[in-house]
Amino acid sequence: MEQLNSTMVEFNTPSSSPEYQPDVVSAVLLSICFLLGVPGNIAVLLLRPNFQHLSSLSQSLMLNLAFSDLLCLLTLPLWIYMFLYTWTFGLEVCKVVIYLEYCIVYGSQLTVTMLAVQRYLLVVRRKKFLHLGGKRLLVLLWLVAALLSIPALVFQELSTDENWSECVRLSSSDAQRMASLLTESVVGFISLFVMAFAYIQVCRKVNQAEFFNNPQTNRLVTSIIVTSFVLWVPYLTVNVLGVIAISVENKSLWEFLEQTWGIVAAVTFVNSCLNPLLYAFASYKMHQTTTTNNETAEDEEPQE
Repeated sequence: MEQLNSTMVEFNTPSSSPEYQPDVVSAVLLSICFLLGVPGNIAVLLLRPNFQHLSSLSQSLMLNLAFSDLLCLLTLPLWIYMFLYTWTFGLEVCKVVIYLEYCIVYGSQLTVTMLAVQRYLLVVRRKKFLHLGGKRLLVLLWLVAALLSIPALVFQELSTDENWSECVRLSSSDAQRMASLLTESVVGFISLFVMAFAYIQVCRKVNQAEFFNNPQTNRLVTSIIVTSFVLWVPYLTVNVLGVIAISVENKSLWEFLEQTWGIVAAVTFVNSCLNPLLYAFASYKMHQTTTTNNETAEDEEPQE
C-alpha cells in the first residue's frame, strides 16, 4: 500500500538544503523493527504457534501474513542506510525494490482484511469464506497487490543534489500528487473500514453467543486486526491532510507533513514486528488454558 521511503519524501521536490539532514528517528525505529520482527516472523513460519486451532484457510492467511511481514522487514536496511546517509544503489534498484515493497505491503494489508472478512463470515454468518480455496485466494490477493503497486514503479525516481541522492516518488504536478495521495488513502480507508465493521460484528456475536468455545483463536485474529487498524490510521490521516494542503495551497501545512510522513510511515512497520508477539502471546494463553483444564479434569476424576 504505502511504503517508507516514498512515504517520507514521496511527493517532495528536491531539497534546497546545503547539507543532508539524517532522519535519525525513523532510522532508529526501523532498526528496532528489523531486529525484533525478522527473527519473530521466521519463528512463526517455522513453529506455527496456535495454528492447529485455526481452519485451513485461516492458517494459509496467517502464514501469508507472516511471510509478507518478513519480506517487508528484510528491505529495511536499504531505507535505514538512505535515511542516515544517501541512496547509492542506482535507479533500477530503486524502482524494483519500491515496487516489490509496495506489493508486499498491499499483500499484507489485503491479507489482514481477508482475515477480518473470513472471521466475520465464520462467526457471524456461520458460513465459509465464499468457496475459494486458500491457494486461489492468495493468488488473487497477490495479483491485486501487484496491480495496485504499478504507480510506484512508474513514478519512482532518484532525487539527487550535490551531496546526496534519495529514492523517492516525484510528481510533475499538484493534480498527479493529489491523485496518488487519494488513491492510497481510499484503498487504505476501505480496508480499515472493512476491518472495523468485521471486528465490531464479531465482538457482538461472541458476547451474545454462549456456544462460542474458542475465545483464544478469536482474540488472536481480532488483536491482529485492531493492531493493523491503529498503526495505519496515522499514516492515512496524514495522507488526507496532504490532499487538503494541496487543495487549499497551504504551504506551511505541507511543510509540516513533509517532516511527519517519515515518522508515521515508520510506525506502520511496527505492525510487522508486533504480529509474531501476538501469535506467541495467544499461544501462551492457550497453553495456560489447556493446562488448567487438564488439571481440573484430573482433580475431578476421582469423584467420578
